[in-house]
Amino acid sequence: MRPLHRFLRTLRDDLDAAHQHDPAARSLLEVALAYPGVHAIWVYRLAHHMWTVPLLRLPARLVSQAARAATGVEIHPGARIGERLFIDHGMGVVIGETAKVGDDVVLFHGATLGGRSMKRGKRHPTLGDRVVVGAGAKILGPVWLGDDVQVGANAVVITDVPTGAVAVGVPAKIRRRGTQVPFDVEVDDPAIYI
Repeated sequence: MRPLHRFLRTLRDDLDAAHQHDPAARSLLEVALAYPGVHAIWVYRLAHHMWTVPLLRLPARLVSQAARAATGVEIHPGARIGERLFIDHGMGVVIGETAKVGDDVVLFHGATLGGRSMKRGKRHPTLGDRVVVGAGAKILGPVWLGDDVQVGANAVVITDVPTGAVAVGVPAKIRRRGTQVPFDVEVDDPAIYI
């Protein structure tokens, strides 16, 4: 497959992912014109391609900053993002330079894939395939989240999360899917559970 054809296919896959994950999306045209998360991903894909050429790293950063201003989504061009990422609503999403994101991942608004260190090297999370990160969740440091992990809204994840688990709370507690999550009406906000 030629590079341009592959690139256009990737853009179409991003459109399809948004359309499939958002029940409010009425058409691919609407998604293409009105979804800032999709726009941010498309600009990231261009900026990331530029980032691979050392002389284009500064222009890549400038392109990514223009996308941040336009969409409210900050994706460092050095991050490595798989196929069909869907960023719902978008505003406030941050993906750091050394983050790695698998295929078919969903990030809700305010999600952060950030660092905990100012040292060079791997300092951002690695997410497996089909991970869902709830609104306002923070995944910090070089932690690993396995495939099919769910992170509750506003959770703060600072440790690895095994495949198929659910992480909720501050700091996040890891639960196996299917286990009962205790709910205390006096303390807990139901929005933290997926």
